Amino acid sequence: MTDTQAVHAPPVTETAPCGDLCIRTLAMPADTNQNGDIFGGWLLSQMDVGGGIFASKLAKSRTVTVAIEAMNFRKPVYVGDLVSVHANLVKVGRTSVTVHLEAWVLRRREMQPILVTDGNFTYVSIDEEGHPQAVQHDDPPIPA
Repeated sequence: MTDTQAVHAPPVTETAPCGDLCIRTLAMPADTNQNGDIFGGWLLSQMDVGGGIFASKLAKSRTVTVAIEAMNFRKPVYVGDLVSVHANLVKVGRTSVTVHLEAWVLRRREMQPILVTDGNFTYVSIDEEGHPQAVQHDDPPIPA
Protein backbone atom coordinates (compact mmCIF):
# COMPACT_ATOMS: atom_id res chain seq x y z
CA MET A 1 0.00 0.00 0.00
CA THR A 2 1.37 3.42 -0.95
CA ASP A 3 1.02 6.57 1.04
CA THR A 4 0.02 8.89 -1.82
CA GLN A 5 -2.54 11.64 -1.65
CA ALA A 6 -4.69 12.61 -4.62
CA VAL A 7 -4.44 16.23 -5.69
CA HIS A 8 -7.80 17.86 -6.32
CA ALA A 9 -8.97 21.38 -6.86
CA PRO A 10 -10.39 23.00 -3.74
CA PRO A 11 -14.18 22.99 -3.68
CA VAL A 12 -15.95 25.88 -5.36
CA THR A 13 -17.41 28.20 -2.74
CA GLU A 14 -18.08 31.24 -4.93
CA THR A 15 -21.36 31.54 -6.77
CA ALA A 16 -20.46 34.66 -8.72
CA PRO A 17 -17.28 36.18 -10.11
CA CYS A 18 -15.35 38.60 -7.92
CA GLY A 19 -12.37 40.78 -8.70
CA ASP A 20 -11.62 42.96 -11.69
CA LEU A 21 -13.08 41.92 -15.03
CA CYS A 22 -10.03 41.81 -17.33
CA ILE A 23 -11.29 40.25 -20.53
CA ARG A 24 -14.50 38.83 -21.98
CA THR A 25 -14.71 36.75 -25.15
CA LEU A 26 -16.86 34.18 -26.87
CA ALA A 27 -15.69 30.58 -27.28
CA MET A 28 -15.84 29.83 -31.01
CA PRO A 29 -15.61 26.66 -33.14
CA ALA A 30 -12.05 27.60 -34.19
CA ASP A 31 -11.03 27.26 -30.50
CA THR A 32 -11.84 23.54 -30.29
CA ASN A 33 -9.60 20.49 -30.06
CA GLN A 34 -9.94 17.34 -32.15
CA ASN A 35 -12.95 16.24 -30.07
CA GLY A 36 -14.91 19.45 -30.58
CA ASP A 37 -14.30 20.70 -27.02
CA ILE A 38 -12.77 24.08 -26.27
CA PHE A 39 -9.01 23.54 -26.06
CA GLY A 40 -7.57 24.04 -22.56
CA GLY A 41 -4.62 25.91 -24.05
CA TRP A 42 -6.99 28.45 -25.57
CA LEU A 43 -8.60 29.07 -22.18
CA LEU A 44 -5.19 29.31 -20.52
CA SER A 45 -4.10 31.91 -23.09
CA GLN A 46 -7.24 33.99 -22.48
CA MET A 47 -6.49 33.94 -18.74
CA ASP A 48 -2.88 34.94 -19.42
CA VAL A 49 -3.98 37.88 -21.58
CA GLY A 50 -6.43 39.05 -18.90
CA GLY A 51 -3.87 38.64 -16.14
CA GLY A 52 -1.27 40.50 -18.18
CA ILE A 53 -3.65 43.44 -18.60
CA PHE A 54 -4.30 43.49 -14.85
CA ALA A 55 -0.59 43.18 -13.95
CA SER A 56 0.52 45.86 -16.44
CA LYS A 57 -2.08 48.28 -15.14
CA LEU A 58 -0.96 47.66 -11.56
CA ALA A 59 2.78 47.79 -12.33
CA LYS A 60 2.38 50.76 -14.69
CA SER A 61 4.74 49.02 -17.11
CA ARG A 62 5.09 46.20 -19.55
CA THR A 63 4.91 42.79 -17.86
CA VAL A 64 5.77 39.24 -18.89
CA THR A 65 4.47 35.94 -17.58
CA VAL A 66 7.07 34.03 -15.57
CA ALA A 67 5.00 31.39 -13.78
CA ILE A 68 1.62 29.72 -13.79
CA GLU A 69 0.76 27.59 -10.79
CA ALA A 70 -2.15 25.88 -9.11
CA MET A 71 -4.26 25.66 -12.30
CA ASN A 72 -7.59 24.00 -11.70
CA PHE A 73 -9.61 22.99 -14.76
CA ARG A 74 -12.96 22.51 -13.02
CA LYS A 75 -15.53 22.31 -15.81
CA PRO A 76 -15.44 22.21 -19.61
CA VAL A 77 -15.99 25.24 -21.81
CA TYR A 78 -18.28 24.82 -24.81
CA VAL A 79 -18.62 26.60 -28.13
CA GLY A 80 -20.92 29.58 -27.57
CA ASP A 81 -19.97 30.09 -23.91
CA LEU A 82 -19.26 33.70 -22.95
CA VAL A 83 -15.91 33.52 -21.11
CA SER A 84 -15.00 36.20 -18.55
CA VAL A 85 -11.63 36.40 -16.77
CA HIS A 86 -11.52 38.07 -13.36
CA ALA A 87 -8.36 39.00 -11.44
CA ASN A 88 -7.55 39.40 -7.75
CA LEU A 89 -4.18 40.60 -6.52
CA VAL A 90 -2.34 37.97 -4.47
CA LYS A 91 1.05 39.59 -3.91
CA VAL A 92 3.32 42.38 -5.10
CA GLY A 93 7.03 41.68 -4.93
CA ARG A 94 9.91 43.95 -5.81
CA THR A 95 9.69 43.19 -9.56
CA SER A 96 6.74 40.80 -9.72
CA VAL A 97 2.98 40.70 -9.37
CA THR A 98 1.09 37.50 -8.53
CA VAL A 99 -2.54 37.41 -9.60
CA HIS A 100 -5.28 34.88 -8.91
CA LEU A 101 -7.31 34.51 -12.10
CA GLU A 102 -10.72 32.95 -12.46
CA ALA A 103 -12.43 32.08 -15.74
CA TRP A 104 -16.22 32.07 -15.55
CA VAL A 105 -18.69 31.21 -18.31
CA LEU A 106 -22.26 32.11 -19.09
CA ARG A 107 -23.85 29.31 -21.06
CA ARG A 108 -26.78 29.70 -23.39
CA ARG A 109 -30.11 29.26 -21.66
CA GLU A 110 -28.49 29.50 -18.20
CA MET A 111 -28.64 32.49 -15.90
CA GLN A 112 -25.88 31.72 -13.38
CA PRO A 113 -22.17 32.06 -14.19
CA ILE A 114 -20.07 28.91 -13.77
CA LEU A 115 -16.46 28.87 -12.53
CA VAL A 116 -14.55 26.77 -15.06
CA THR A 117 -10.87 27.43 -14.37
CA ASP A 118 -8.70 29.26 -11.84
CA GLY A 119 -5.04 29.60 -10.99
CA ASN A 120 -2.20 31.88 -9.93
CA PHE A 121 -0.16 33.69 -12.55
CA THR A 122 3.04 35.63 -11.81
CA TYR A 123 4.19 38.49 -14.02
CA VAL A 124 7.44 40.46 -13.91
CA SER A 125 7.64 44.17 -14.66
CA ILE A 126 10.18 44.87 -17.40
CA ASP A 127 11.80 47.99 -18.86
CA GLU A 128 12.14 48.91 -22.54
CA GLU A 129 15.13 46.58 -22.92
CA GLY A 130 13.27 43.64 -21.40
CA HIS A 131 15.11 43.70 -18.05
CA PRO A 132 13.24 43.27 -14.75
CA GLN A 133 12.45 46.51 -12.99
CA ALA A 134 10.82 47.48 -9.72
CA VAL A 135 7.02 47.50 -9.71
CA GLN A 136 5.80 51.11 -9.54
CA HIS A 137 2.45 50.55 -7.85
CA ASP A 138 0.45 52.69 -5.49
CA ASP A 139 -0.23 51.17 -2.10
CA PRO A 140 -3.92 50.30 -1.85
CA PRO A 141 -5.88 52.49 0.57
CA ILE A 142 -6.44 51.05 4.02
CA PRO A 143 -10.18 50.40 4.58
CA ALA A 144 -11.80 52.52 7.28
